[in-house]
Amino acid sequence: MQRELLERLLVGNDEASVAALAALRCGASHVVWEGTTSAGALARVYERRLRHTRRRGIGTRSLAHAVDQLGRHQHPVRLGQIRAVDGAWTFKLFLTEDGSSLIACTGVRRTHV
Repeated sequence: MQRELLERLLVGNDEASVAALAALRCGASHVVWEGTTSAGALARVYERRLRHTRRRGIGTRSLAHAVDQLGRHQHPVRLGQIRAVDGAWTFKLFLTEDGSSLIACTGVRRTHV
């Protein structure tokens, strides 16, 4: 997916989308993978990650919101990722099946940069 299209999709005002857009505009690497995954399965995986990050005190952005949005979404989800230039944050993007809309975005602070 082209950087410009990804920038247009990150128009949300949640903390993770704002930070992911800023990272992208500062030259972050990005990828959107082919194929889709069940939104329900992703909600369960990221719910476990939410509990893990809270227990470990790992910084996150909009992770609880992403879990909620995935739990409500009834269609397959396409995944993407943005990694900040300095490696401090990794953002996961949850897109509609055709990649035309952002369902949710979350960021996790990397503990080993």
